[in-house]
Amino acid sequence: MAHSRSAKKRIRQTERRTIANRSRTSRIRTYMKRVETAIAGADKGAAQEAFAAVQPELMRGVSRGIVHRNMVARKLSRLSKRIKEMGASS
Repeated sequence: MAHSRSAKKRIRQTERRTIANRSRTSRIRTYMKRVETAIAGADKGAAQEAFAAVQPELMRGVSRGIVHRNMVARKLSRLSKRIKEMGASS
């Protein structure tokens, strides 16, 4: 249990930050799910639109310190590759 004023303040700040970060993480997951759904449905146009929408969301997550920059680069690269392969098989 926190006893000092600074420790109590830290707890308050952490609670606020946790709520905000959960919301941001959820938002990123939602956008990622839209891309995955479009790819699964073999809809290249929708996949490209969803991919264009997820990029700034992921980069915003990086700038806010929610997700790691390399993880985002890896995910975007893999999604991009999967979307490109959709056109090759069609």
